[in-house]
Parts: sequence; structure tokens; C-alpha cells
Amino acid sequence: MVGTFAARGWRPYAGPIAFLLVATIAIWLLRGHLGAHGTSPPAPAKAAVHAKLAHRPGRTLYVVRAGDTIAAIASRIGTTTARILRLNPSVSPTALFIGEKIRLR
Repeated sequence: MVGTFAARGWRPYAGPIAFLLVATIAIWLLRGHLGAHGTSPPAPAKAAVHAKLAHRPGRTLYVVRAGDTIAAIASRIGTTTARILRLNPSVSPTALFIGEKIRLR
């Protein structure tokens, strides 16, 4: 194989290498130009509280959404993590599942 490269030389590879170099520089400049104008992706909107009343009066359930944590739910609802964990002894504070219902009252 070494003999094949030496026999052909570098000229057959110069075109593809130059093309890749030009494409890389063009992408780099384009990204720099777009970023210079302060265009950044919009910040994610705060999730609304997705609580719904159960059939029994005085009991509120929260349906866990993607990215929720016990602390985030507690701060949105205006309660403490200890209270949520006390009302939900079977809930693991480090392993919430999307769609899981957590008791808030």
C-alpha cells in the first residue's frame, strides 16, 4: 500500500482535501456570522402547573412531565419537598416517571 501512494503521489488527493477545507471554513464563517447578530434559540418557556383535581374533594394530583423534579414541582406549587414526599411515600425523589401522578394535598 505504501508503494501505491508513492506511485500516485499527492495530486489525486489534493482536490478532495481542498474541497473539505473550503467547506469547513465556509461553515465556520457562516456560524460565526449568524452568532454575531445575537440570534440565539429562545429560552424554554416555564412549564405551567399541570395539576388536576381527583374525584375526592381536597385532593390534588400532579402529573409528572419530562424534566420535572420533586424540588421544581414543590417550588412551582409553593410547598416543600418534604411535604410532597410525606404525601407520596412510594415515590422515589430521584426517579420520577413521566405520567406518574403525585399527590399534592
